[in-house]
This record gives sequence, structure tokens and C-alpha cells, in this order.
Amino acid sequence: MKTTHTPLNIALNRTKTAASVALTLSLMSSPSFVFAQTSSGGLEKIEVTARKTVETLQEVPISVTSVGEAKLDEIGAAVITEIAQFSPNTTLQTSRGTNSTLTAFIRGVGQQDPLWGYEPGVGIYIDDVYVARPQGAVLDLLNVERIEVLRGPQGTLYGKNTIGGAIKYVTKAMTGDPTANVRATVGSYGQRDIKVTGQFPIIEDKLYIGAGFASLNRDGFGTFLQSALPDQDTENYNKDVTAARITLEFRPTEDVFFRFNWDKTDDESNSKGGFRLLPSLLTDAPVPDSVYDSYTSLPTYNKVEIEGISLMANWDVSDTFSVKYIGSSRESDSPTNIDFDNTALDIFDVPAFYDDENITHELQGNYRSDNLSLVSGIYYYDGESCGQFEAILGFLGRAAFQTPGLTREVSGCNNSESIAVYAQASFDLADNLSMTLGARYTDEEKQADVFNGLIFDNVYPTSGWIPGYVRPDGQLVPQVLGTDTDGDDVLDAPAKQSWTRFTPRVGLEYQVSNDMMVFASYSQGFKSGTFNPRATQNEPAADPEIVDSFEVGIKADWSDRLRTNVTLFSLDHKDRQYISVLPGESTTDLNQFLGNVGESNAQGLEAEITYAASDNLTFDLALGFIDAEFEEVFEQTVDGPINIADRFSVSNTPETTANFAVNYIMQTGNGDVVFNANYYYRDDYSLFEQDNLLNQDGYGLLNLSIVWYSDDGHWNIGLHGKNLTDEEYLVGGYQFVTPDPEAPNDISRYTPGLGGDNTLIGYYGDPRTIHLSVGYTF
Repeated sequence: MKTTHTPLNIALNRTKTAASVALTLSLMSSPSFVFAQTSSGGLEKIEVTARKTVETLQEVPISVTSVGEAKLDEIGAAVITEIAQFSPNTTLQTSRGTNSTLTAFIRGVGQQDPLWGYEPGVGIYIDDVYVARPQGAVLDLLNVERIEVLRGPQGTLYGKNTIGGAIKYVTKAMTGDPTANVRATVGSYGQRDIKVTGQFPIIEDKLYIGAGFASLNRDGFGTFLQSALPDQDTENYNKDVTAARITLEFRPTEDVFFRFNWDKTDDESNSKGGFRLLPSLLTDAPVPDSVYDSYTSLPTYNKVEIEGISLMANWDVSDTFSVKYIGSSRESDSPTNIDFDNTALDIFDVPAFYDDENITHELQGNYRSDNLSLVSGIYYYDGESCGQFEAILGFLGRAAFQTPGLTREVSGCNNSESIAVYAQASFDLADNLSMTLGARYTDEEKQADVFNGLIFDNVYPTSGWIPGYVRPDGQLVPQVLGTDTDGDDVLDAPAKQSWTRFTPRVGLEYQVSNDMMVFASYSQGFKSGTFNPRATQNEPAADPEIVDSFEVGIKADWSDRLRTNVTLFSLDHKDRQYISVLPGESTTDLNQFLGNVGESNAQGLEAEITYAASDNLTFDLALGFIDAEFEEVFEQTVDGPINIADRFSVSNTPETTANFAVNYIMQTGNGDVVFNANYYYRDDYSLFEQDNLLNQDGYGLLNLSIVWYSDDGHWNIGLHGKNLTDEEYLVGGYQFVTPDPEAPNDISRYTPGLGGDNTLIGYYGDPRTIHLSVGYTF
């Protein structure tokens, strides 16, 4: 279904960008930690680890969505972003300009700018290992046991950067038997995927090894219509991912278990070109016919390379007490090309690279008896996040300054080291009444340096970035963030700042009956303070953001056929970090200042309803309603601070999200056939906080699947259709224009922005796709 685009209210855009990193060809976790969804007709019993201990979904007093392996297979889910359809008030989208960077918002809280140094507002975890950066966080769903979405601040058990919530990716377990699985997929736009996984016992009942490999490929949804460079791959929104993983599990005794993982992923999908919503003023780049077509003056080559290892050790000291250690080391490297103006002219080009490394250690002590459950631990994180980008304004430089070009070059690192101790206990106050008390204390230090300056030439991060380019020596410009240690006015040490934070949780749970619980809670979370990675002057760090949240809810199984889980929530989001653009002497100054300038709040409802009409027919409804707005944003003026909150919107947060799903199982003489259909609706939303020009109208996605499972358990064949009505919808963009305040909807009266052109760009979700998968288990 095609719709008309208008600059201030961009209409529906095709289905969501897919490019994703198979960071986790995740093969297995210990049998002690596998939590299946079981059913004998009627409602499923769903077990989760939302509170780092095994509980059923109905006894966890927080708002949680859990989507298990069977459901994921039946709907043909390919990437983690699809989980947003089943979780109220949740946004998971592939970021603008890249193929594997995640934009995550829950209850109006997240982080849309993926630049190094900025911290996410929603935590991503793979088998309890924290994924610190959004680059590479759009995970392919491979060998997954389930995915849990925890809504609301999780500051006590999960720590910093979970002020919106947390998403837990839990992998499948080894069974101990020699097995192999092969799955091949073909589909729209030349999709051709192959996934191979297997496991083998080295020592029976003691030592197992598992391995996996995936090759995931798809042609582009669109084309780069013009390119300034020869011999470029002109596919836009394509996919080219390979991934490998090895898992080793060792159980020397019944009470001791070890698991070691190694994984590596290469994503060589092209950079994503954006859709010009306005024709260029400076070159021949009209609005394309397809929202997936673009123009570029940069290489289309892009790469995300991720590699990591992790070790988990668990010791069941007794029937009630266990000790667990989780350690990890991860690194990623990503050279990327983002053409902000999306023309074949160097109006506003941003070649960049990101380099991230982090190490984590966590030691848990867990106790559980009939009347008390205690989860406690100590956590250490050491991360280095570095990068460099060039804001090339070559056309402006040649026209205004009579120079070979013009580049604002920015580079540096934002490094973080933190240690935290935490404990959370749930205990009985009476037969039907229990209380939860939790606390976490975090001590964090950050240090940063930023190199920022203007060069009157077109420069790129390294030699060979474009054909024939050789980067001059000593190109980096003076450091603008740091410390003068010897009094000579030269900043010769990185800037440093430290913070401590105590984040509590208090809750009450009342068990009305065996099948109904009501709960109320208060929780707090914080997002790390940070230095401005784009600083143009020496400036202090922004303090942490704080979210205080209150929830009341009910979880009820009214019969063995009907389940309703409903939560009401209210949150205050204080000390919001935001970039203010400060005027300079000219348009090339690009002065920016990062500070704590805003406060927003939100109130809403989340409801998840399951009705098992029969053993074979199930209906699911997930509803989210939220009213989120900025209360205050202060801007300094010559007359003092003024509140400009009316110019701000809570981005990526529709007022209503709804998903209605139907599942029907038909038993035949040749196996079971499972039919799935769901319709997902998102209300209108803004893409930017300040002076937003990119609004997405409400839209709906219709998905249908049919899967056959053979009686012997060896074969399965699935046919899946996504976004069958071919809706178009925005998931990201750039806005570097200023509307005329007297005629904000008149395209001809826009004032050109940075680079001197009409840069108003949109990125879109996937169009209608159909794919066929065939799997065989040996």
C-alpha cells in the first residue's frame, strides 16, 4: 500500500530494516538453566529468569513478556527487532544509516544517537552477558530458547543503562546427545540463508562440544541511483552476514557446571542510503520513486566485525544455595559510511569508524527457601569506546572558502570503569503477603578525550578509504577535552569524572489465590553520566539520568483457558542528557554542548491477554498505552533560562501499540500443521526530540505463517509472509533544514541546513517479504 509523503508528517513506510548481526549463533546453556514453556492443553506454564532466578511468569511481580523458541519458529521471526510486536510500549528498530545498530525504547526511555560515548537506555543481555554498545545489537535469532522483555527500570539486578528496561536473549541447552540441525531459507529479494548447528559428547554425561555456522544473504530492497565513485555495489538495504560459534560445556559433578563460548560475526552488508524527502537544491537528486532508493558520494562498503568469549561457572553448594560466575570479553570494529545528504555530491558526508572493547565479571550468590529468595552479587565492568568521524562539507568549502574542501574532524574515546554490589530479597510477611527489597550501589569512573577541529580539505579516516586517497600525517586536530596537569595550558591528560549511585527497589505482592497475584512496586534506575563525544570546547561531563518508576499490576489465570496480565505505571525521567547546538562565528563552527537540560514523565498501561479457546486454538492480545511528554527543558538566554519544553517530543514512543495474534494447530496423519496470524499496530510517533520534522503516521503490519512438523520430529517446513499489505513506515532519519515558522508545511519555504542543502532524510522498515524455510534434524 503506497502513501503520500509530506515533509512534516511522513506517512507509512515499508517494513522494517532487517540488516542484522548474528552475534549469537547461540548454541546452549546448561540444562540447569533451561526454562521451557510446557503445556498439556490450555494455558502454557512459562518459566523466566527476569529476577535472575527461576520463576514462572505469573509469580514475577514486574511487567515481562516472554517469547519462546516454539513461538519464534512458528512466526518465522528472523531478528530480535521483531519481538517488539509482542511487547507493549516497546520499540526495537534498526538504526538510521547502518545495518546492525539497534534503536531501543521502552516506555518512552531509550537512546537514539549511537555515537561512541552515549549510553543506551535499554540493556541488552545474551545469557546474562551485557551488550554495551548498540552497534551489532540487532541480533539474528539463532538457537534461541526464549527472549524476555523486562519493562521499567531494572537498576537493582541489572544495573546502569536499564532505565527503560532490559531485553534478555537466552540460548538453548545442550542435550548431551549427538545431534545436527540444518535449515535452509529462500525468499523475497533473493534471500538465501543456511544455518548449521550441532553438538557432540566428548565424554558421556561430562563434556560436550557444540558448534554452529550461519550464512545470511539477501539482495537490496532498493538501489543507489547515483554514485560519485566507480565500481560500487549499488544494492541498498541488502544483507551479507556470516557467523560462527563454538560452545564447550563441562559437568565434572552433578553440582558443578562450566560453559565456555566463543563467537565471531562479520556483517558486510552495504551502508544504508536514506530516502530524500525533499529534492536537492545543489545537484540533480530529486525525490526517488522508491523509499529504498538513494544517492551517494561515499563508498557503499560497510562492515561490522564482532568477536567475544564468555565463561559461566555454577556451583550448587546445597539445595538452597548456589554460587555463579559470569565473565566475558568482547570487541567490535566497524568502518561505516553515512551520506547524510544522500546525493552524489559531497554536501554532507560522514565516513566513520567505531572501535569498542569491554570486559565484565559478575559473581552471584543465590539463596532460595520456602519463605525467602535472595539474589546478590558483585559486578565489574571495564569498557573502552572509541571512534572517529569526518563531517565533510566539501561543496560548501569550495563555494564559500575557495578551498579544496571542508571537513570537521572529530575523534576520541569515552572509557568507563565501574563496580557494583547488589542484593534483592523476596520474603513472606504473611501467608498471602510478601515483600521485595532490593538495592544496588554503583561506583563508576569515566575518562574521555576528544579531538575536534576544522580542516580546509576533504579528509577521510584512513588511507584508501576512497580510491587513491592517502591520509596526510598529523591530520588529527588539537585535543579539546582533557586536563592541564603541569600548568602550561596544554591539555595533556584525559578528562575524568566519577559518580556513585544507590538504586533501590521496594515491592509488595499479595496472592489473592493460587491463580491471582496483585503487586505494587517502586524502582529506580540510572543511565551513566558521559562526556560529549562531539565537544568543541573543554566542558564538564553530563551527570547520570535518573528514572523513578511506580507500578501496580495484576497477574491472573481466571481458568485453564484465560490469562490476563495488566500493569499500570508512572515514571519520572530526570536530568535528561541532551546536546544543545550553540551559535558560532560561522556555520562551520558546529559548536555543541552536552548537558542535563530536561525532564519528562510518562503514565501508561500494559495488558497481555491469552485465551485458549481449545487445545488447538489460542488468541493473544498485547496492548500498550502511554502518555509521555517533556515537562521542562531549560535554555540559557541573555534574559535568563526559559522553558522550551513545547519544542520537544518523546521520540520513538507511540501512544498506542497493539498486537492481535491467532494460533491454530491442525493434526494430520503426516504431522502437525501450525497456522499463525498477527496484526501489529503502532500509533503515530516522532523520530526526534527537539523541533521534530519527521513524524510517522499510525500503521499496521499483517503477518501470516504456516509451518508443518513431521511426526518423527526430523522435518519442518515453514512458509512466512511479513508485512503483507506492504506498508511503508519510518524507523530513522536526519533533519538538517529549518521550516519557515509562518508556513511550516510549505516545502519551498524551508531554510537549507548544514551543507547548504535540503537535507531531510528518512530510513524505512522492510517491505512485504515472503520466505520458505526447510529444516532437518539428524
